[in-house]
Amino acid sequence: VQLQASGGGLVQAGGSLRLSCAASGRTFSNDVMGWFRQGPGRQREFVAGISRAGLRTYCGNSVKGRFTISRDNAKNTVYLQMNSLKPEDTAVYYCAAGSTTLVMMTTQGYDYWGQGTQVTVSS
Repeated sequence: VQLQASGGGLVQAGGSLRLSCAASGRTFSNDVMGWFRQGPGRQREFVAGISRAGLRTYCGNSVKGRFTISRDNAKNTVYLQMNSLKPEDTAVYYCAAGSTTLVMMTTQGYDYWGQGTQVTVSS
């Protein structure tokens, strides 16, 4: 399976970005999808996850109320809408796919990873 993340960039604090992750090589609607991030010198952190049909979504505490995950199974794509960005959101953002039934919030719950896209938020 291949996961291609895009949409990262440089944005000022308070701004917005929308990340996309296009999947291929598997039946997309069979996979739980997640977004993680890893800042300099930090461990990879759960950002958001979404169930197979998109009916259930979960966000990490640090992004609740600001970030929204969604998916379009017809387009084999998962999205991360990021609003009210803060400098501490600066990180490489990774999308991931997993075959579990439930949305997992740890890296061990995902089998496939994209290459990451850099998000930099300036103050």
